[in-house]
Amino acid sequence: MLECVVNVSQGSDRTLVEALASRVSRDLLDLHSDPDHNRSVFTLVGELAPRVLARAAVSKINLPDHTGVHPRLGVVDVVPFVPLAESTMADALRARNEFAAWAVDTLHVPCFFYGPERSLPYVRKHAFGSLMPDVGTSTPHPTAGAICVGARPILVAYNIWLAHTTLTQAHAIVALVRSDSVRALALQAGQFTQISMNLIDINVTGPADVYNFVASHATIERAELVGLATAQTLAPIARTDWSQLDLGVEKTIEWRIATRARKLLRAD
Repeated sequence: MLECVVNVSQGSDRTLVEALASRVSRDLLDLHSDPDHNRSVFTLVGELAPRVLARAAVSKINLPDHTGVHPRLGVVDVVPFVPLAESTMADALRARNEFAAWAVDTLHVPCFFYGPERSLPYVRKHAFGSLMPDVGTSTPHPTAGAICVGARPILVAYNIWLAHTTLTQAHAIVALVRSDSVRALALQAGQFTQISMNLIDINVTGPADVYNFVASHATIERAELVGLATAQTLAPIARTDWSQLDLGVEKTIEWRIATRARKLLRAD
């Protein structure tokens, strides 16, 4: 089974987001929307649902009209394929390459690859400059931009909201928290500043580690899991700390997949 965590550049129009979600409800494990980021994260399973969602999003959203604090290259900004049980990175790479070919042929949206070749931050920094799309035209689609299509291991997307902290101070904390296992950005999200992170190796750095580190430098308003974590993420963390860290068994990939399987069984 492959997981696909599609990031769509729309998080403020709840009606539109829910309409998109309804197109992929059978394969939707989680939906997280943020109006300040103006971004929604759809955690899906399989290879068909990402295509259904991408087609719908490209038809409904106009990138030139988009405003939001999170960086983006396209309406369908990020499409990473992630191997779960009984799948391999080779499966994820095949799905990535086939999705990109489909997106160019069907939607006419150019695609950048990330994964073994290069990181997503590298693509964001160099796209349409020193780096041209791997598939498709050398210019962005006029309304849909470009898609970053990836193959990667499981990661944890995690936000920490800061109180009484300026954006300059948040940038300073980001410089300290970044590492080989943590990618981080400082953002102004409404009245709060935010440290938005991808924890790319939870065996080295997990949610509790970054929470405690940030808490030593600023007052934390709240923490936020974006999408799902794994049971392995929860294992080293005391259950009494889960609520503060915005974690829980019901927010794990394993729990959501099991719940989906039961629903499909009942439907059949």
